[in-house]
Amino acid sequence: MAKALWNGKTLAESDNIEVVEGNLYFPADSIDCTLFKKSDTTSVCPWKGTASYYTLVVDGKENADAAWYYPTPKDAAKQIKDRVAFWKGVEVQK
Repeated sequence: MAKALWNGKTLAESDNIEVVEGNLYFPADSIDCTLFKKSDTTSVCPWKGTASYYTLVVDGKENADAAWYYPTPKDAAKQIKDRVAFWKGVEVQK
């Protein structure tokens, strides 16, 4: 079971993980939505498409843009549709 943790809370937990470029992508339905706030930030990957971000909010502390997802990934990355990955201090355990 893979887990994503930050500030003492489990953000996501699942056995159904996709690994792309060393990042673990969790199914969107495995995240604790109460800890995520949509961000206006986006970035572009030439082969995956445009990523959108979430800011994590745990016990009043924020971790800006620490989770990302591809709402409409390109065909080469279709396996990460409806999945979320983490960085910026989020501990991801396999």
